[in-house]
Amino acid sequence: MPSRILILDFGSQFTQLIARRVREAGVYSEIHPPTRSAEWIREWNPTGIILSGGPNSVYDEGAPTVPAQVLDYAPTLGVCYGMNLIVHLLGGEIAPADRREYGRAELIVDDSDTLFDGFAPGEPTPVWMSHGDQVRVMPSGFEVLAHSANSHIGAFRHRSRPIYGVQFHPEVVHTPRGGELIENFLFGVCKATPSWTTSKFIEEEVARIRDTVGSARVICGLSGGVDSSVAAALVHRAIGSQLTCIFVDHGLLRLHEREQVEKTFRAHLGIELITIDASDRFLAALAGIEDPEEKRRRIGHLFIDVFEDAAAAAGQDARFLVQGTLYPDVIESAAPHGGPSVTIKTHHNVGGLKPGMKFALIEPLRELFKDEVRRVGRELGLPETIVGRHPFPGPGLAIRILSDITREKIDVLQRADAIYLEGIREAGLYDDIWQAFAVLLPVRSVGVMGDYRTYENVVALRAVTSLDGMTADWFPFPHDVLGRISNRIINEVRGVNRVVYDVSSKPPATIEWE
Repeated sequence: MPSRILILDFGSQFTQLIARRVREAGVYSEIHPPTRSAEWIREWNPTGIILSGGPNSVYDEGAPTVPAQVLDYAPTLGVCYGMNLIVHLLGGEIAPADRREYGRAELIVDDSDTLFDGFAPGEPTPVWMSHGDQVRVMPSGFEVLAHSANSHIGAFRHRSRPIYGVQFHPEVVHTPRGGELIENFLFGVCKATPSWTTSKFIEEEVARIRDTVGSARVICGLSGGVDSSVAAALVHRAIGSQLTCIFVDHGLLRLHEREQVEKTFRAHLGIELITIDASDRFLAALAGIEDPEEKRRRIGHLFIDVFEDAAAAAGQDARFLVQGTLYPDVIESAAPHGGPSVTIKTHHNVGGLKPGMKFALIEPLRELFKDEVRRVGRELGLPETIVGRHPFPGPGLAIRILSDITREKIDVLQRADAIYLEGIREAGLYDDIWQAFAVLLPVRSVGVMGDYRTYENVVALRAVTSLDGMTADWFPFPHDVLGRISNRIINEVRGVNRVVYDVSSKPPATIEWE
């Protein structure tokens, strides 16, 4: 049986990064809530178990926990809260730290045992801390592996059982050698084998899709973005001509998006493609709506109506709908697998689907991160013009207009966004940026044009770098590039007299504004 790691999610914002690091090492992983029964966990038969961090204290009333016998089922690594929970379950003592520890810290390795194989004892290594509690008394049988200035027990192990704990977060990029530590746990402690590959995923998913679909007709909601394109290509490999792609022009696309999508897909994929102009229906449904969650809900419901109408008009009795839902979509919309992580925002293709719709969903990419999706797309033979595109949300410009939706506002934002992306490409920076887009703000500002006072719209520009969309940093544009783009937008887009640049990272901000 292939190796697989069970990650129990206690609510950390970084839990999904643990899954990424494990998969990057070539080992399959799944995230599940700690409410899974001990029997379920034993039958799942994990090669190893990782207990994530979380916002609680183990002594809080109702704090999430797991049965102590779970620690007997497989080698276990506790991260932050997970480490504290191991201590709590096995009779040690956790207490509030004299000084809370957040951000960068120096960890001193005391014993380069299996978990710290390759780390020099006594040599400091940077780590990322995020805790207010600390281990006061270790349970019987444990020994210290590392410490920091504020945590005299920064990592520990059991002397005879494969149980480890670290007070810091090895999964984040701010812990430079965190990936090395996780690999030590996977291969040194768990004896896992690296069998999780892109080819293996495609092979297994194609078989699963064929088994699920049988001889039924399938439609795919194609947006032209990376996610839906890869999903379409994967399903097409599985069932061929049983798939029909439907591209819905909801009137909220980027400038010339419809023409580009039609040209690219008919040229490269050879999949039957139906284009539906539903812009009037969507704009009518969004009239007067400002709340972003309501926008997402209405768009999601109307998409289903349009797909059902299109399938009926084409004379196809489709039973399945393919969507390019990704893991970050699921994570931000709701806690993964019912876990304690909080909802950030509803994604129209996750929480916004219409109750009672006639389609059963096929979401072949639901457990993948964006970079994994790009690798799948390349292996399926999709061109770089598709695979390398910046993400574009299903609700389109509706969530980049921070007020009610009108055709005039869409026109302003389309033209500003097109100039922005053109300027990025001309500067040779497009591939250095994870995602870039313009936002139309619900404010006006005073300006001067041709000696006349103006009172017009403000456009915000956003550009971020990221690996997976779970965390992101704002992109440090050369000032001259940003200046040229701003100049062009103000001069060429009637109705805009001010441009601002967003320098917020995720977290605390999200990538999109709504």
